[in-house]
Amino acid sequence: MERAPITVHPPSPSGGRRVTARGQILGLAHSDADVVEFLRRAGLEDAESFLDDPMWVSWRGGRAHEYSAA
Repeated sequence: MERAPITVHPPSPSGGRRVTARGQILGLAHSDADVVEFLRRAGLEDAESFLDDPMWVSWRGGRAHEYSAA
């Protein structure tokens, strides 16, 4: 099975989560709105609909939609 092309990495100690698409860093997200904007800039117009789709987005090292370090 192929991996999801978008990865939302674990929260950093200072807050926020790095977002990558196929290994390329898109930015540091502090909210779902940031992730959606990064994906929109990368060419995914309906990015909001992909956030909860594991075929598109892999949330690693923390709960989905949470951006603060524990």
